[in-house]
Amino acid sequence: MSLILFAFVVRVRDGLPLSASTDFEHNRELQERKQQLRTISKALALFPDRGTVKGQKLNIYFVSSEGVSYMTVCHCSLPVAKAFCFLEDLRWEFTACYNSTVVALAARPYPFLEFDSTIQKLKQQYNQSGGPALEITLAEVQQDLNIRPPQVLTLEEVELTNGAANGHMEQVPGSGQNIRLEPVTAPGILSLVLNIMCASLNIIRGVHLIEYTFQDDYEGIWNVVAFLLAFVCCVFQCHLYLFHSSLKKPKSFTLLSVIVLCNFYLLGMRNVWQLIFHISVASLSTLLILTRKLQDRTNDCGV
Repeated sequence: MSLILFAFVVRVRDGLPLSASTDFEHNRELQERKQQLRTISKALALFPDRGTVKGQKLNIYFVSSEGVSYMTVCHCSLPVAKAFCFLEDLRWEFTACYNSTVVALAARPYPFLEFDSTIQKLKQQYNQSGGPALEITLAEVQQDLNIRPPQVLTLEEVELTNGAANGHMEQVPGSGQNIRLEPVTAPGILSLVLNIMCASLNIIRGVHLIEYTFQDDYEGIWNVVAFLLAFVCCVFQCHLYLFHSSLKKPKSFTLLSVIVLCNFYLLGMRNVWQLIFHISVASLSTLLILTRKLQDRTNDCGV
């Protein structure tokens, strides 16, 4: 089984692909990792010179040096030291073939595709022999990793940093920045309409209760609070669906929990069907908030 599946060489300043290995495997996770690898390549200037992105079975490793980044997708069973040793060997081979001037003047994607044969030989050497020819090289890399361990990045960090590097952020009053999300879908529009309807019902009932509460029944103040709190949560659910936010998952579940608790508290003032309607709308909104992803703007250039 091949442990090193894909290698990629890119220019750091703009993410221009310089060369890549031929892809002979087409499993789903590999294609996902390759897409994530290209996402990373668009924001390399904002990342450290060494990094790791861990996946389910496949990991991404990269090393940047002298304006060029060397990246690879490897099976998780491959030791980290061997992965970075492969990248170091790849760096030596590339710098022996191309100088910094040639790299800087490259204007089109994949100008050094002939380097693919070198990548394939290096991959074959590692996949068949299990490592570099010289054990001292592996030992040196392991020692360097112990002193300067690579930064472990999450996919969310990669997507956010890529958005910052490519100008995909819009300034929003009262917040720092907003990532562009995928287009709103038909179910999304439906959930927004239903959420606005629920918010309107909550605010109308809450305001209507205020008049009677302060005149006759001060104990009913908690019903007012429940209606108004449910209204606020519905509004925030609409905001979470329309705009990107950090910690989206905990915020979504917190809003859903508050809406459910408020509606159960108001069970005496709402019948069972009304309660089911409000909770169902909140649950649908939560599902759509969690499944709406960041917009993908990367281009794999056919490799």
